[in-house]
Amino acid sequence: MNDSAAITVWIVLAFTAAGFVKGVVGMGLPTVAIGLLSIVMAPVSAVAILVIPSLVTNAWQLLAGPQFTKLARRLSGLLLAVCAGTFMGIGVLTGPSAPTAGAALGAVLVAYGLYGLFGRAFVVPTSAEPWLSPVIGLATGVIAGATGVFVVPMVPYLNSLGLAKESLIQALGLSFTASTLALAGALASRGEYQWSSAWSSLLAVLPALAGMYIGQRVRDKLQPAIFRRWFFIGLIVLGAYMLAHAVWPK
Repeated sequence: MNDSAAITVWIVLAFTAAGFVKGVVGMGLPTVAIGLLSIVMAPVSAVAILVIPSLVTNAWQLLAGPQFTKLARRLSGLLLAVCAGTFMGIGVLTGPSAPTAGAALGAVLVAYGLYGLFGRAFVVPTSAEPWLSPVIGLATGVIAGATGVFVVPMVPYLNSLGLAKESLIQALGLSFTASTLALAGALASRGEYQWSSAWSSLLAVLPALAGMYIGQRVRDKLQPAIFRRWFFIGLIVLGAYMLAHAVWPK
């Protein structure tokens, strides 16, 4: 098998696994996909491939539920700041220092895994949202621009807003969609989103959807709480590997 074929197989496996995780726990596709793809390619290439699968698999979360307009208005400061932060941080991902982006991605995966395992729930008062949402959005955007991962600190923050389950799902879908579009725009502004990337991204939709379907079908048999625990442990191991590889390259 030549290198091109091997990478194609790895892309299919990575998005199938990432879709499976999303099918079981309801999130994690971008994080898992970028982490796995970055083992065999530069993080910027992994992020370019992620764009279309991320948009497609988050579309139902964005469109589902009755509060789209209300949530969009409530989270507008967060979403605008995510976009601004992404363009601010994209230089790390697209710049000449690939090891820096790899190390940053590894650190984010480890941090997110540790939070998932040991972090405690907290509540943000409504009065703090007007100033805190842009801060969280900007931090998330900068991290997303540097690593391609847009879960920290946005996901813990959204979980702290006291949203009902359906509203939280829709808020996550809205935030992930906006973050993905911001990443695509930032990559395009740097000339890093080419037709070849778009084609690979489009092909990755099928394994991502297949993985989601399988994950949803077996979700009740896997005990999601236990699966989530192993999911976060896996992120820590993957992130630690990427950190080690960036610090001590072969």
